[in-house]
Amino acid sequence: MADSESEVIRSASEEISREFKTLVDSHDLDSLKQSQNLILGRLQDSNAVLSHFNEYSENCFAEVSSDFAKNTRLLRSMKLDLDYIFQKLRSLKTKIMATYPDAFPDNSTIEALDQRPDLELPRSS
Repeated sequence: MADSESEVIRSASEEISREFKTLVDSHDLDSLKQSQNLILGRLQDSNAVLSHFNEYSENCFAEVSSDFAKNTRLLRSMKLDLDYIFQKLRSLKTKIMATYPDAFPDNSTIEALDQRPDLELPRSS
């Protein structure tokens, strides 16, 4: 009984596959397969190019990362030095203002004395 049941299932599946084959044209399937192979080739080429670019980028980053780290440390050190310098300047200015109150002009006098252009403002053409 099991053999006859498997025969029935086999013949039914063969009949269904024949019916599916009649629904789809073999020329369309070949065209679809050719398009898929073309797309696969393009994707493989793109993948190769991207892999090469990633390797190149990794090498470039390895070359400049030490320079970036060194320059970052230098900039941090310079910022700390400038912060210290400006702190000392503010302290000296406070001491001078306490000793000589007229040593620094008020805001209206500063605006009259300072005629430099403001580089932060965009130029009007």
